[in-house]
Parts: sequence; structure tokens; C-alpha cells
Amino acid sequence: MTSESSNVRVGLVGACGRMGQLIIKRVLATEGMEISSAFDLVNIGKDIGEIVGAGKLDVPVSDSKDLAQVLKDSKTDVLIDFTIAPATAVNAPIAASAGVNLIIGTTGLTAEQKENIADAVKKNNVAAVISSNYSIGVGVFFKLIRDAAKYLGDAYDVEIIEAHHNQKKDAPSGTAVTAAEIISEAMGGKEFVYGREGVCPRGKEIGIHAIRGGDIVGDHTVMFIGNSERIEIRHQAHSREIFVGGAVLAAKWVVSQKKGTVYAMSDVLN
Repeated sequence: MTSESSNVRVGLVGACGRMGQLIIKRVLATEGMEISSAFDLVNIGKDIGEIVGAGKLDVPVSDSKDLAQVLKDSKTDVLIDFTIAPATAVNAPIAASAGVNLIIGTTGLTAEQKENIADAVKKNNVAAVISSNYSIGVGVFFKLIRDAAKYLGDAYDVEIIEAHHNQKKDAPSGTAVTAAEIISEAMGGKEFVYGREGVCPRGKEIGIHAIRGGDIVGDHTVMFIGNSERIEIRHQAHSREIFVGGAVLAAKWVVSQKKGTVYAMSDVLN
């Protein structure tokens, strides 16, 4: 979809939530971008600009059941979705069928759900960025653990520990799973073990452990543990703003990319 405006026209699912409001504020502060549509389960009919404290934007909050029609009427170029897996699994293909590009930061999507979204992207000739983490720092974190895994190989055991706030619904985090997949690929394929209990002697698996508590934004630590030494590579998120910046960067980037393609955040960061 190409809008009549020279600005990239952005829609948000979950617009009234914490992440949604932060993204809206960042879009409004970014040259060449504007908010064209907003969707949520609450505040239907209210102006999203007034909800986020940015003044009237003449963009009412719409119900997601009207997603396709509102996206078309508003000439939205790209839809950003950081909600929950069941909602994203339904809404992303609908948006793609409306000719709208996608930025998906929802975690907990099943392999089947991801495949259905990718199929919709290709079928409807739009572009999408799907990533478990939109932080630029996490992009560097992923590169560091990939390089470490190539150097260290099977001589070192690998454990991944992630910690998030007590409201996060899925475990382990998408970022932790992505980290495990990167390391597994670099090491030629590894089994994942999620936590341990009872008699469970360690083999050559990658251990993944989840901690939930308080208001932790997101901590990820990868431990390469050898005899007499260990290497730890850690990323700590201090604020959700790091994800917001990456998501808005991706939204501006994706509209000019080859259609029918699903990209990762590493593509955005080149």
C-alpha cells in the first residue's frame, strides 16, 4: 500500500497499552512518520492522541474486529503489533490481506502461527519484520554470542538465563529462544532443555531458564562454561524505550523493502 502522504503512515495494535503509547509518542517525534490508525480493546472511539497526551490527532481508537476496513480507509502503510500471540496470529494475516506491511514484536508465537503469518506476507505481497527483540544492543548481543559459540564449540557447556517482569505471560522469552537458536546453529545443532528438576545429568544440551519478578524490563545472560573458567555475555534492558526505538526504525525501513519477504531485526540493522 502506498499512501498519498509522503509520510509513512503507521497503525498500532494495542495502542493504549504501555508499549503502544510509547511507540505512538516516538512515531510522532520522528520526522517522516505519522499515526494513521490505532486499535485496542479499550477506549474505543476516543482520540489516541489525547490518550497518550499528545493532543488531538483525529485518529480514533478502533476495535480490532474492524481492522481490515480501518486500515484501508486510513491508508495505513505499516502496522506495529506488540500484543499477545493469539491476537497477533489473527490480526497479522488480516492486515497483510489489506496490503499493509507488518512490524511484529509479539513473543510466544508457535511455529505454525509464524508460518501462517509468513504465508500471508508472501501471498499478499507485503513486507514484514518479525523479531523477538527490537533493541539495537540485542542485535550486537546476538552477534557476540554467535561468534563466541563458533570459537568455543563443544568444549563449553551453554546455559541461558533470562529475567522479566511478573506480568510477562510467555516463558522463556523470545529473545532467550532466539539466542539458543543462534548458538545451536553455530555449534551444529543442540537440544534445548527448559529448566531442570530431579535426576537430569547434563549432556551437550543448551539449558534455558526463566525468572519472573517485579518490574524487570528484560535481562539475558548467556554462560559458556568450561573447566576452570566461564565466559558470560549479558544484555540488560533498563527501559522499554530501547524496543520502541528499534520498532519505529524498522517501521520506517520496511515500507521500502522487497515485498513478499519476512525480515529480521538483523536485516534492519544491516
